[in-house]
Amino acid sequence: MDHIKNVLSGLEVGDPIAFRNMTLFPLLGGESGTAGYLTLDEALANEAAEVTETSEQGSVPELRFLNKSNKPVFLLDGEELVGAKQDRILNLSILAPAGEDIIIPVSCVESGRWRHKSAKFKSSPRTHFSKGRARKSEHVSMSLRERGNRRSNQGVVWDDISAKSESLGAVSRTEAMADVYEQQKASLDQFVEHFATADGQIGALFAINGEIVGIDIFDNAETFAKLSPKLVRSYALDAIDAPSLDSSPATKEVAEMFLKEIEVADAAGFPAVGLGEDVRLTGNSVTGGALVVEGKAIHLCAFPRIQEPGEERGGQTAITRASNRRRMH
Repeated sequence: MDHIKNVLSGLEVGDPIAFRNMTLFPLLGGESGTAGYLTLDEALANEAAEVTETSEQGSVPELRFLNKSNKPVFLLDGEELVGAKQDRILNLSILAPAGEDIIIPVSCVESGRWRHKSAKFKSSPRTHFSKGRARKSEHVSMSLRERGNRRSNQGVVWDDISAKSESLGAVSRTEAMADVYEQQKASLDQFVEHFATADGQIGALFAINGEIVGIDIFDNAETFAKLSPKLVRSYALDAIDAPSLDSSPATKEVAEMFLKEIEVADAAGFPAVGLGEDVRLTGNSVTGGALVVEGKAIHLCAFPRIQEPGEERGGQTAITRASNRRRMH
């Protein structure tokens, strides 16, 4: 769709910043100025919004979001909400209308609890880790195309958290994603401190051990600056979990190849839960989505598709070929 091409065509890929085995490419461009909406953190901190279970009984894949503000509220794909009967993450990005009460699609990230510990949810300083976001994104796109809803594959979300917890040696009485992050807090904070935002930066492209793992782009630099720490933590958790290979950081060539993969991906639009349109990106090598409101992409995220066991793909993608060329030199 033209909205996606417009976002990508206006980007400048900045010089890479590396820390340990993770590389961040600043994405520069877009609009300056103040966003016309609140972030989830801002709205909840100011009591301008509240998030609760849909009823006393609750429903795992849905929550109630009440926006009491006179501004829309932006909810980020993968953003975590903690409390109530169990912790959840957002299935995709949403711009909740001012003064309205809506039902939002979520996934559970705490499989061992189904009881109230608070009446309302709080926001957290993290999103779902990037590999989990990638798999969730593909399942949400499939759900929209085939059934017209925004459900994830809840079993896969739980499996991903269980595997991450086991790999990192995390202990959690309720099998909560939050505990995995909390037990890596010191290391994650080092990543956040290292990757400071630049002037005019509206997004970032992330790589681990020289391989692109995801991209997040916003409509303005202010929003990215507010949400960057959450995103850095989500990618950094995968970096901590990845073997530190003796490989060079990703190059600009590889970063630009990934942008081209996004540009040629199939884009299908659906009416959004709140304001605007959900655009789902599907390709042989990429998965993701964008929230477009009044012709402007508020947020775009994309990830290399994670090959499932037994799945075969024909040929190499441009980004894989570029990565292979880099390793040969």
